[in-house]
Amino acid sequence: MTSLLKSFSCIDDYDPESLSVDAARRIVLDTLQAVAGHERLFIRQALGRVLAADVISPVDVPAHDNSAMDGWAVRHADLAAVGETRLKSIGTAFAGRAFEGKLGAGETVRIMTGAVMPQGADTVVIQEVAKVEEGAVVVPAGQRLGQNARRAGEDLKAGAAAIAAGKLLRPAELGIIASLGIAEVSVRRRVRVALFSTGDELCSIGTPLFPGAVYDSNRYTLWGMLTRLGCEVIDMGVVKDDPAALEAAFREAASCADAIVTSGGVSVGEADFIKQLMEQLGEVAFWKIAMKPGRPMAFGRIGGEGKEDDGAWLFGLPGNPVAVMVTFYQFVRPALLKLMGMDPVPEFPAFPARCVEPMKKGRGRTEFQRGVLFLENGEWCVRPTGHQGSGILSSMARADCFIVLEPERGKVEKGSDEGDTVMVQLMTGMV
Repeated sequence: MTSLLKSFSCIDDYDPESLSVDAARRIVLDTLQAVAGHERLFIRQALGRVLAADVISPVDVPAHDNSAMDGWAVRHADLAAVGETRLKSIGTAFAGRAFEGKLGAGETVRIMTGAVMPQGADTVVIQEVAKVEEGAVVVPAGQRLGQNARRAGEDLKAGAAAIAAGKLLRPAELGIIASLGIAEVSVRRRVRVALFSTGDELCSIGTPLFPGAVYDSNRYTLWGMLTRLGCEVIDMGVVKDDPAALEAAFREAASCADAIVTSGGVSVGEADFIKQLMEQLGEVAFWKIAMKPGRPMAFGRIGGEGKEDDGAWLFGLPGNPVAVMVTFYQFVRPALLKLMGMDPVPEFPAFPARCVEPMKKGRGRTEFQRGVLFLENGEWCVRPTGHQGSGILSSMARADCFIVLEPERGKVEKGSDEGDTVMVQLMTGMV
C-alpha cells in the first residue's frame, strides 16, 4: 500500500496532529478513487445513483422545429416593418398532428404549443398580439425572426452526450433519459460502508441503563446519514473498548466494506485504541483537525492481506453526537461521494448573513456552530441555537444551517444594530 504519510508530507500545512479543515478535506478527496463495479438499472431504480457511463442521445431533441407558444406560424419575410400585416389562415397545426401543406406568401397557420412548424414557416406570433378581422389574421409590427420557435436539436444533438458519467441522477436527469426513449442506464454500484460504535458505556436502545451508561445514538444518526446518501450500510453494532474485540471488528469490516465509519475512541484517553489499531493494521493520514467540534478525527486505511486494492478506508469520528454529525458532513460525506464516482464532488456553498446574537469563539480553529436562518427586512439573518456543546444533539435538530467561523476570527460581537456578518452553510441537502 502506498504510504499515506509520504504522499502528503510535502503539503505546506501538513500536520497530522492539527490539520486545517481545508487541508484535511483536500487530503481525503485527493486520496480516494471511485469504487470499481457498476450495474444496469431501469431508470426509476436509478434515482440517486451515480452514472457510470455517458448517456448518448440517439435522436435530436426536439426532433423537429416546433412552436414554443400557441399562436400563428408565419413567414417573417411577409411581415411589414411598419404597420400591420394581414395574412390568410390556411389551416391548423396541432401537437402530434402536423399541418401537411406548405406555407406560401401572405399565408399563416394556426399553431399550438409543441406542434411541428409548417413547411415554409420560420416565426411564431403569439395569439395574444394577433387578431382575426373579416377572415384575415392581423399581425402587428415588431415581430422578430425566429421568435417562439424551437429548433430541432437545440436541446440535445443526436450522438452527443446528454448526461456525462459521474453525474448524480436526480429527477431532472431521469426525465432527460426518458425523453430519449432509453429504459436502462449503467450506474456505479453502491458504496459499502461498515459502521460501529465503540465504548464500554454504550447501551442498545430497549435495554435499561446501568450507572454511567448512555444509549448509543451515534449509530442511528450515522445510519440515517449514510442511508440518505445511498450507501449500502453494514451495521456492526457496539464494540467494547477491548483491543482484541476492536481488531477483530476492523478486520471483519475491512474484508466486506469499501469504507469504515466508527464513532468514539479517537481521542487521547487511556482506553482510546482506534488510532493505535489503525497504525497497526494499516496507516493513518491524520488524527486531529483544527476545528470545533470534531478535533479528534482520524482518517486512514485498514489493509487487507497486503493487496494494493484490498482493505477499506477508515473514518474514525469523535464520540460526541454533534461532533459526529459535523465531521460526517464536512469530511465523510464528500469522501463517500468521491467513492461513489461523482465528478466533480460538489461543495456546499456558504453565503453571508447577519448574526443577531453574540457568539464565543477562540482563534486558531474553524468552528461550526449551529444556527437558525430567518429573513428580516429583506436581509438574511442567523441566530445560534443556544448552547453549542458537542454533546447537545438537540442543537442539530433545531438548526437549519452551520455558522462557519474561520480560524482567524475571534468572538462574534453584536456591537451595533447591524450585528456581525458571518458565513452560513445550509443543512438542506446535507441532513
